[in-house]
Amino acid sequence: MARFDLFVVFADMRTGSNFLEANLNALPGIRCHGEAFNPHFIGYPKRDQILGIDRTARDADPGALLAALRAAPDTLDGFRYFHDHDPRILDDLLADPRCAKIVLNRNPLESYVSWKIARQTGQWKLTDMSRRKAARAAFDGAEFERHVSELQDFQLRILHALQVTGQSAFWLDYEDLKRLDVVNGLAAWLGSEARLEALDDTLKRQNPAPLEAKVADPAALEKELARIDRFHLSRTPNLEPRRGPAVPSFVAAPETPLLYMPLRGGPEAEVARWLAALDGAPPEALAANFTQKELRQWMKAHPGHRRFTVLRHPLARAHAVFCARILSTGEGAFRRIRRHLLRQRGLPLPEALPDPRYDAAAHRAAFEGFLDFVKDNLAGLTNLRTDPHWTSQAQLLHDMSAFALPDLVVREEEMAAWLPALAAAAGREVASAPDGAPGDTPFALRDIHDTGLDAKARQVYARDFRQFGFTDWRPAAVTRPVRAGPR
Repeated sequence: MARFDLFVVFADMRTGSNFLEANLNALPGIRCHGEAFNPHFIGYPKRDQILGIDRTARDADPGALLAALRAAPDTLDGFRYFHDHDPRILDDLLADPRCAKIVLNRNPLESYVSWKIARQTGQWKLTDMSRRKAARAAFDGAEFERHVSELQDFQLRILHALQVTGQSAFWLDYEDLKRLDVVNGLAAWLGSEARLEALDDTLKRQNPAPLEAKVADPAALEKELARIDRFHLSRTPNLEPRRGPAVPSFVAAPETPLLYMPLRGGPEAEVARWLAALDGAPPEALAANFTQKELRQWMKAHPGHRRFTVLRHPLARAHAVFCARILSTGEGAFRRIRRHLLRQRGLPLPEALPDPRYDAAAHRAAFEGFLDFVKDNLAGLTNLRTDPHWTSQAQLLHDMSAFALPDLVVREEEMAAWLPALAAAAGREVASAPDGAPGDTPFALRDIHDTGLDAKARQVYARDFRQFGFTDWRPAAVTRPVRAGPR
């Protein structure tokens, strides 16, 4: 039995929905009927009807067109639905688990500027680059605020409906539309056995220039964006899976009232050894594997305790996890995910290390492929678990907040300065600095680092870069320990 009777692409103007539709229609057995419920036309501006139902009949009874789409024989039919389309059908669509939901997003600033240019030129589709009409958009801050607010309200309504009905959707970003493997993944999710050999090349990108070159006054744009940050431009659905606060991973010193709340993928072993050494004990002496009840009891028994965690630069964290969990085949390796990356994504991973054929160039290519996987995995576009080792650190901290938050968040490169000071505040006035993490093997990040990897990290971990103010990665500078006690 087919999984779905119908599909809908939740999108908006200038998000790439025409290109997505062209590729869906290239799949045998799948038909997308344009903007079937656009109040100003039916399907497309010059179309008169869909499946024998004209615009007048649709407006009188939109449910009749939905029923016709569901009942279409031999094909899975669907359409594109924007935030300002017929609202009478939205609740029906969202509540129906046999209606496949595809959610297409684009950076709202990019979609807004593209929309402004299209309105100015009258060119909404482009198939011949020689006929491209160029223009620069006039940025209107108030208009952009309304644009963002409408998109966010629409997407949050979709997200909430999926959550309360126990459904899932296939989430796509504008950039994903260029990836054949992602589009074929969508085909598989819809239940089609057909696969595309190449993406549609009919439609051309109309405004390929950088954003600054597409607006009439870039300085005014920058000023307006700074002004409207308080309207929460980043408030779009967060697709990373929510999980519990990971209390069993927290560790407390044997005697000193310090609690370490680790972020997976960070310098966990080094901090744990430092924490135990404060009381002259081995790491095995740390209090660990807490239940929430036990940790509340510990907190009550240690008035004045301090809780802390350590942030690692997103690129360094991803590389450390890649080396320890993906590249390695030893203890702690994620073997199933490794096999997926080898077989499904073609990463140039060696069967085992050492391997003289696995050089720095191969390592960089494999690591970049891993970053691509993490991006898809965090967006819910893979069938593999999202592991805390590469979940964004912002999300991990958010998950912790369900129980408690650390009162000190330290950057890894500043541990030598801040952790001895924290120990002094907790009563250990003489404390050494923690050891630095050992270098990644078989290649350190500095061996392969370049601006391309920096850009990729910003794409994958945009949330961490934004919330924690990370800059491009560079080898950590040595920080001097803070002197404990009075001078």
